[in-house]
Amino acid sequence: MTTAYLAADGFEPELDEELARAGVVVGHRHGRLRISESPPVHAAWAANVWWDAERIAVSSIGDAARKLRQRQRNWALYAPEHRGRAQLVADKLPHVAARPLELGEVAPDAPLGSWTLLERDLVLAATDCSSPFPNGEPRFVEDRQGPPSRAYLKLWEVFARLRRQPRPGERCLDLGAAPGGWTWLLARSGAEVIALDRAPLAPETARLENVTWRQGSAFVLDPDDVGPVDWWCSDIVAYPDRLLDLATRWLDSGRVRNLVCTVKFQGATDHDAADRFAALPGAQLFHLSQNKHELTCVVLDAA
Repeated sequence: MTTAYLAADGFEPELDEELARAGVVVGHRHGRLRISESPPVHAAWAANVWWDAERIAVSSIGDAARKLRQRQRNWALYAPEHRGRAQLVADKLPHVAARPLELGEVAPDAPLGSWTLLERDLVLAATDCSSPFPNGEPRFVEDRQGPPSRAYLKLWEVFARLRRQPRPGERCLDLGAAPGGWTWLLARSGAEVIALDRAPLAPETARLENVTWRQGSAFVLDPDDVGPVDWWCSDIVAYPDRLLDLATRWLDSGRVRNLVCTVKFQGATDHDAADRFAALPGAQLFHLSQNKHELTCVVLDAA
């Protein structure tokens, strides 16, 4: 079985180390794509994983398009090599309208395969991929007026990727909230938002009717003082293990239904810490297109 791991742009060394630690032998490198015959693994530093990829011999541009259409309708091209020829094939495939998402929209649920030309007459293709976005890169219609920071795009990408987001009437806790990018997005859903930080929120966000700001530190906040929350969110700058202790304490309290947090690395990537986040019951760990030297950890339906 062939698995292909597309490294997050700029984080090829992180993916290479992650795969090596998991015992994955990479037989071929194709741009950012790592192709392996080893048993498949989850790779947090992959923008997209191509499961059960298939090598397809083709005799022409038309033959390549025909064989891809036989397998699936929707395809996303990754073309680090043979770009011109690959684009000619892509032009013969059904158009995929990967338009930018409007605020609140989530990823389309139609299957999206990925393919590339390894050689002029050899396609690598997978009908099943880990990301619903072409090459793991969503596009958004950004709001440049409302949110006080662009950090809201990270949380939006989580909701869009998982096709799940807060609903009116739910309770959200945003830790380390200032200036309020995540708080702003959570509030736009109609949910009640408790925003905690030592620093105040941006005035426009603080004035939102469904936002309550509390001054303080996330690390001393008692879950019993907040009560049950539907969404526990954190974009705090903290050492990974300290954040893990915080997240674990809240999950163990039974008061968190869904958790989203950014795991930020300072200096070298701490793969051991990443593994500990991935080991949380029900956890998903991945690198978002909006992430920098960080990963996002999500636990859904914890309570």
